[in-house]
Amino acid sequence: MKTLNFKTNINCGGCISKVTPFLDKQQGIESWEVDTANPDKILTIKSDGVTEEEVKATLQKVGFKAEAIA
Repeated sequence: MKTLNFKTNINCGGCISKVTPFLDKQQGIESWEVDTANPDKILTIKSDGVTEEEVKATLQKVGFKAEAIA
């Protein structure tokens, strides 16, 4: 399993509730969480095959940005 980290603009509980159904049904995501206390709003994904591009595309559909970080 791989861990992917993204800097996002998901900054509150309301934002998290908007992305939850999309990330939950995204194939290849084992689990995910957003650290809204971090200034960069870090989204951490435990990946079982999902790519960075797929995550970015999924978040864009809901109106959020994600930038991969190492």
